[in-house]
Amino acid sequence: MKTFNRILAFAKPYPRFAVPYFIFAMASTLFGLVNFAFLMPILDLLFNATKSLENLTKPVPGFNIDYFKGILDYYTASLIQEYGKSTTLIFIALFLISTNFLTNIFKYFSQLINTRLRATVIYNMRERMFDKVVKLDVGYFTNQRKGDLMSRMTNDLGEIENSVIGALQVFFRDPFNLVIYFITLLMIQWELMLFTLLILPIAGLGVSIIGKKLKKESEESQRSVGHILSLIDESISGIRIIKGFIAEKFVINRFNDQGKKYADLTNSMGNKRELASPLTEFMGVTIVAIILYIGGNLVFSGKMEASTFFLFIICFYKILEPVKSLASSITSIQRGIAAGDRIFDILDHPVSIEDTPSAKTLSAFTTGVSLKNIGFKYEEHEVLKHISIDIPKGKLIALVGPSGGGKSTLVDLIPRFYDPATGSVEIDGVNIKDYTLNSLRSYIGIVTQESILFNDTIFNNIAFGLPNITQEDVERAARIANAHEFIIRTEKGYQTSIGERGSKLSGGQRQRLSIARAVLKNPDILILDEATSALDNESEKLVQEALNYLMKDRTSIVIAHRLSTIRHADMILVLDKGQIKEQGTHEQLLAQEGIYYKLHQHASETGGMIIE
Repeated sequence: MKTFNRILAFAKPYPRFAVPYFIFAMASTLFGLVNFAFLMPILDLLFNATKSLENLTKPVPGFNIDYFKGILDYYTASLIQEYGKSTTLIFIALFLISTNFLTNIFKYFSQLINTRLRATVIYNMRERMFDKVVKLDVGYFTNQRKGDLMSRMTNDLGEIENSVIGALQVFFRDPFNLVIYFITLLMIQWELMLFTLLILPIAGLGVSIIGKKLKKESEESQRSVGHILSLIDESISGIRIIKGFIAEKFVINRFNDQGKKYADLTNSMGNKRELASPLTEFMGVTIVAIILYIGGNLVFSGKMEASTFFLFIICFYKILEPVKSLASSITSIQRGIAAGDRIFDILDHPVSIEDTPSAKTLSAFTTGVSLKNIGFKYEEHEVLKHISIDIPKGKLIALVGPSGGGKSTLVDLIPRFYDPATGSVEIDGVNIKDYTLNSLRSYIGIVTQESILFNDTIFNNIAFGLPNITQEDVERAARIANAHEFIIRTEKGYQTSIGERGSKLSGGQRQRLSIARAVLKNPDILILDEATSALDNESEKLVQEALNYLMKDRTSIVIAHRLSTIRHADMILVLDKGQIKEQGTHEQLLAQEGIYYKLHQHASETGGMIIE
């Protein structure tokens, strides 16, 4: 129950739900019991078993069924003597309606409390999860399926929501109901009451076995949902490739295989989950049959009145209701616990990139960026080895080299998307770990090869993450990025929605919006990660003009495949297999006739001026 207690901790302070729920549930149960108690005088009236007032005396108070039965008989006889049987029956019927109304009113209030508990827990969990996901370091996501993360934040939370519904009734309402009805049965006929105890250990054993198997299958089911969501996301994102390679059948078969696995798990879980309630009901009816035989003989022998026995049977059936409810809730909670384990796997994951306790604010960028003896590994794979670079403020540094050489990883160290395994990254001679993340990243702007845009308006994409931005600010940034002209030609101008990942725009247009976003941020340090490599010549020209303006008087680190982007760099570094193999200006590197020279020759031969 450790996981379930952690789930309920999201509703703290818990008594604000538990106390009012218990009060309302108790009131509902007690008024319901009064309803059934008043069936006895009705039955006596209908079957002419009511005693006359002359033969009755007001009973001596006591906590037993005889006292309560005597009270009902006495006042029923009084009403009959004064108003007659027909009118007395009307009084009793009106009283039953009133108590039943109160029973359901209190039941309704208890369900409102349960609904508030569910909403509070799910809201707090979803908020905490999203907060944690956003704060997790970039490296965490390289080892996770996006679909599985989405499944945990949607389907797993849904499972928890369903299980939390039963939390209060499992811990408060149903146990209280059982106690109340057992006490009533004990007062009516303690010998018969002993038979009702047979149902609890037998039902509990069956439900326990079902619950354990259900928890294991539920974990597999949630993982299967994660795979399905991943397949959907990949298929929609790569629909052009799927069609281009005539791979529709392959993708469909892969999806159907995963869907069948999930369906089989769902069927198996459903079979077990739905077995709990009929199992307890069957055992309950078996006990009722025994009670009918024994109790009927007690009535025949005159040791129990028929109306009392009828009340006993009703109370026993009322016991079956919370027993079945407990059985269903426990199996549901098992699924919630399985989902909770998957969610806490995220919430408990350590955040490796965060502010140190003594971190200070980076208030100014004055001298430059230094990378000193940098080493980096992805798990056991060594990506960077003994990298040392000095980047003076206002200079343009270019990184080139064969694919897989570690260029993107190197620049990701500057905004602390990762921390180096060895060495340090410094700004103005201070290790960037000694700065707060927010202040560090506020000085850095990033434009990548893949334009990261959001399903929102053009205005909001350019102003993304920046407070108090005006229309004039956004338009000025868009003009600098050569984006204003195409923006005003869209349907709603700057308020045009650009679709999922900017799908309504061309590649060049998306890239210019990304540049406009960087222009608006006005960073001191600019990182360009192959920002023009995926563009056609016309788009590249417009984007390059925007980039040239953006890089002016800024400290820029550029990863580029196009020679025109880096020809005038203050320093070009050639990375190969995680090491700096060459460095110098364009002319100096050509004179060395090394790796850069060969890359340049290859680009010249292909006519595309592209360094691969």
